[in-house]
Amino acid sequence: MQEPNYSIAILLCTYNSKNFLEEQLDSIAKQSHANWQVWVSDDGSQDNTIKIIESYKKKWGKYKISVQAGPQQGFSLNFLSLVNDNRIQNDYYAYSDHDDIWHSNKLEKALKWLGTIPEETPALYCGRTCLVDDDLNEVGFSPIFSRPPAFANAIVQNIGGGNTMVFNHAARTLLQKIDTSNGIVSHDWLTYQVVTACGGKVFYDDDSTINYRQHINNIVGANNNWRARLKRISMLYQGALRAWNTSNLLAIQSLGSNLNDKSRSTIEHVHFLRSNNLGTRIKALMKLNVYRQTLAGNLGLIAAIIIRRF
Repeated sequence: MQEPNYSIAILLCTYNSKNFLEEQLDSIAKQSHANWQVWVSDDGSQDNTIKIIESYKKKWGKYKISVQAGPQQGFSLNFLSLVNDNRIQNDYYAYSDHDDIWHSNKLEKALKWLGTIPEETPALYCGRTCLVDDDLNEVGFSPIFSRPPAFANAIVQNIGGGNTMVFNHAARTLLQKIDTSNGIVSHDWLTYQVVTACGGKVFYDDDSTINYRQHINNIVGANNNWRARLKRISMLYQGALRAWNTSNLLAIQSLGSNLNDKSRSTIEHVHFLRSNNLGTRIKALMKLNVYRQTLAGNLGLIAAIIIRRF
């Protein structure tokens, strides 16, 4: 039986991307699933990024790739500007960084799972990454997660890198409802939260389908070594986690009636843990219904709740 020829919008954000953009575009061109369009939002590049994109427009045709000016308010709002662009109408949507290399089966593999989910159900595919240096030498892999994707996890942790994410139109519609006026921590974390908060389905693929470059210009790197984890722990105790949670809660609550009852209960539980005195918070920990993926992560979460850094 022939697989449906789903259309995919590849949402690609650029900023001074000349060093690696051509390799990424070439890897997109080699996808085994060929029914895609690349929508580029450029956040004010001062190098040859636009010239590179225009050269690919001549090579591929204007239907396959287009470029527009981004909002220049950071990478997350740049991606969300594409999510909110109603000229883009496809069956599925894939975030793309400018400096990765996609394996040829990336889109095909995502669609194999996404195609099993009813179109009215929000659905998100994400997965593991192969970590490489500037010269594409393998340096490791992102973690494998053992606990299931759920809003109770998403409210305190993002498991999927945006560069691995492919989602359906129902998920995209929910993302368009988000109020971003109070700030967004990260578009990929938000996507994981939105889909799970509204009763959607998430699949985390243990097999890698992209090479994720780790270099000095990464805005967000992979959390795959002790140095990276210690940096995140330091940020937690400096209050970054509490600020992130505040932004995330405001964004998620703007979904209103789209939230399911279980997610509302989780949000109420988080507010309770954040707003009461020490004794009450410690008692509430016995009923903790949010979780991170590792024992160390959960111990850090409990400590953060106790010392009001959550």
